[in-house]
Amino acid sequence: MRIVLVQMPWGALDVPSLALGILHTAAAERGHDVEVRYANLDFADWAAERAGFDLDAYSYFSEKSYFQGTGDWAFAGALYGDDPADDGTGPEAAEFADYFRFLAANGASEERRALARAARAIAPEFITRLVGELATDPPDLIGFTTTFQQNTASLAAARLLKETCPGVRVVFGGANCDGPQGAALHRNFPFLDFVVRGEGEAAFPALLDALDAAASKSAPPDLSGIPGLCVRDASGASVANAMATRPLPPAAIRTPRFDGFFDRLDASTAAHWIDPKLVLEGSRGCWWGEKHHCTFCGLNGSSMEFRSKRPDDFLAEVLTLTERHQLLDIYVVDNILDMSYFNTVLKTLAGLPVDLRLHFEVKANLRREQFQLLADSGAVQVQPGIESLSTRVLRIMDKGVTGCQNVRALRDAQSAGVSVSWNYLYGFPGEEPEDYESVIRQMPLLHHLDPPAAAGRIVIERFSPYFDRPEMGFDITRPAFQYRETYRLPEGELADLAYVFTAPLRGIGTDLGDALTEAVGTWRERYPDSRLTYQDTGDRIVLVNTRPAYDWRVIELTDPVELALFRLLDRPRSAAALAARIPGGAAAVTPLIRRWSDLGLLFHDHGSCLHAAVESDNQLLMRVEHRHGPAEEDFDTPEAHDAVTAV
Repeated sequence: MRIVLVQMPWGALDVPSLALGILHTAAAERGHDVEVRYANLDFADWAAERAGFDLDAYSYFSEKSYFQGTGDWAFAGALYGDDPADDGTGPEAAEFADYFRFLAANGASEERRALARAARAIAPEFITRLVGELATDPPDLIGFTTTFQQNTASLAAARLLKETCPGVRVVFGGANCDGPQGAALHRNFPFLDFVVRGEGEAAFPALLDALDAAASKSAPPDLSGIPGLCVRDASGASVANAMATRPLPPAAIRTPRFDGFFDRLDASTAAHWIDPKLVLEGSRGCWWGEKHHCTFCGLNGSSMEFRSKRPDDFLAEVLTLTERHQLLDIYVVDNILDMSYFNTVLKTLAGLPVDLRLHFEVKANLRREQFQLLADSGAVQVQPGIESLSTRVLRIMDKGVTGCQNVRALRDAQSAGVSVSWNYLYGFPGEEPEDYESVIRQMPLLHHLDPPAAAGRIVIERFSPYFDRPEMGFDITRPAFQYRETYRLPEGELADLAYVFTAPLRGIGTDLGDALTEAVGTWRERYPDSRLTYQDTGDRIVLVNTRPAYDWRVIELTDPVELALFRLLDRPRSAAALAARIPGGAAAVTPLIRRWSDLGLLFHDHGSCLHAAVESDNQLLMRVEHRHGPAEEDFDTPEAHDAVTAV
């Protein structure tokens, strides 16, 4: 069977599709002729030529507008066959006035709104051109992966392809097809022959086998035993098989093939825009979420159970693919790092003469030596899921860490030379103004640590506890506004198709949310020139400060009580615990804590405090990117669990 797998806009330009790379391997192992078409790169070339798009323009749709749905809106006209001349490219088009007001209210500049119009205007012609190329030698089956804002572009291409080549079977899969979403796609778009819900490594090859077997017998395929698959009965009605009850074992997760991506990238305009990276996975699910599902998190969809590859298997993938593609930058997409990898994968990588540059998602309560091992193994950036510096709010989230532990993670990661990516979230039921006011007051003492990308109110995501359990505080009213502007479907169908939902605001008000956003913006502005380091020589500790909020530059601690107290404050401790360990007790500890707090050395939260000084000058190496770093709107990414409030 000849198969074409397609990555549509707005897939990222700097990494291949992990999903298609894995399915390429799975299908090729069964003897099928497989091609992966990177139509996102095709569109980058097309948009650069036709509308002057550059990386910033493309990234607006692929990374910065997910919670406004602008990428899907841009291809909605192509999906529904609108005339590009009448599809909202005019700034006063009445049909789209509400959507543009929505964008403006959610922070999209006029320049960004103009980009949306431009993309919508050229999308239909691109779809026609793409389908025309596919139709010149139509495959037996074409598969589209759809995650984040790839739905309407994929649907538009599938519709036209089915009209042009009715004999081509069309299959959808990906995160946008999980659970009820996949069933809704199949039910509402009859040109989709099949939709794979859940993990595809088992269902997709099983579908191919069934189609092959049926072709050899000239009989209809029996697809009833393929878990999660959506099929059509004899009348054309949608039938959704029950989802798998057990997740795929890690040994069944295939090594991806990425050759098609790098072959296409070499000839693309995007090759001049980006530095390509590999994308790999060592595990699926979340070991923390299995026991304590973070209340706002909709990641992992219907499959939370944590499982990871054997360390030797993952290491082999890393080394094989880096050698094959001559790349050292690797984005590891695991939702959370397997803790057993510290003594296996990371120690092995740390001992290799290879200058890898890795990105991991980790839990924030790592120890200092674990951050160092991450750095030694090649990790240059981690995403610890910090989300807040208030213990009360973190408990509402069910994060399993405290505010002081999160500050410790920021400090220790920087001491190891690892940068931290995080966002500050608010809007949780039960939070109080003081949970934010106390942190805002202390933010100037943290200006030398990696700042949040920005701050934002949480949204309600499908599969999250807040979505599944309204008694936790959110009475979900309807799918988010952008779905009604993108799809011409009844509200009930949108409710199954959508991933993001609206609900009444909870937690702090808009004024305090704005104050938090402003404080985070100040942190980002001052971070490049802020420094708080210390050097412990044994008989003295020397602290150096350049944070604008504090006018001292160098302090030396030489008194034995001061030295002992500072070292104890390497980890969060209460005043009582410190007094019990320091000669002189509270009488010695209390004035030092007060003085050091005035100097901006200590972060306080929930009755504990710790020092915020970084061990070395590693922090100075991580400043350049922040001098011309991402704008505040970069906060609105699929990776973040937050967005500004919809109107």
